[in-house]
Amino acid sequence: MPPRKKHVRAPHRTQDEQLLEACVPGEVLFTRTDPWRVQRITGEFVEGFDALAELGPAVTIFGSARSQPGDAYYDQAVETAHLLGEAGFAIISGGGPGIMEAANRGARAAGTTSVGLNIELPFEQAVNQFVDIKREFRYFFVRKTMLVKYAQGFVIFPGGFGTMDELFESLTLIQTGKITSFPVVLYGSEYWRGLLDWLKGTVLANGKIAAPDLELMLLADHPAEARDLIVAGVDGHPRQIAKEAAARKITHAAFQPGRLCP
Repeated sequence: MPPRKKHVRAPHRTQDEQLLEACVPGEVLFTRTDPWRVQRITGEFVEGFDALAELGPAVTIFGSARSQPGDAYYDQAVETAHLLGEAGFAIISGGGPGIMEAANRGARAAGTTSVGLNIELPFEQAVNQFVDIKREFRYFFVRKTMLVKYAQGFVIFPGGFGTMDELFESLTLIQTGKITSFPVVLYGSEYWRGLLDWLKGTVLANGKIAAPDLELMLLADHPAEARDLIVAGVDGHPRQIAKEAAARKITHAAFQPGRLCP
């Protein structure tokens, strides 16, 4: 039997060669490398865009996953979503329990499209039963993009860190001119008053934000009030346009060399 030929590697390893090379035990699998993750992230974006591209006008509703049916805010979230659905909006939520479920429940009752964008967590979080269009995401930032990209406004019910994250990201996007005619409604003035007082008494007082930034948040205590604020803001109400423009102007001035935010 003739001796086997020795494989001599070329000085330059082509991409094809690297692709077709078998994995050696102990080496990092390609599916655990950053290039593979980039492909998976791209896939999540593509699937999300494909699912929601024809959704039409929509409102995203946020709030605590810990709220239960019968809680005041849960029931009011159902009614708010119902009214927004009747006003012609699809409803988007994070797809899980609590206020997310309430939002999808209200959408279903109104006969509008009910969207749930779920996230992979260390503990299992199933998509609630009131969702018509559902998508599962591995990456928070992909999911967050979908929650804002296909919405014309946010209604934010009482919640924890995740709810706060979405609130402040939306305010930053408005403040920097990334999204416009985008009303952000805080539902439940009693719950949010402490945060607003802190923003005004500490953050504004120390010059970290400007007065127009506080005007970006609208307060509502009744479902019909939340609906009306969303409808007015989305329709390009002059007050909404003026508030957003003022916040952008102050933010732009603050970042100019030698200029300070008034």
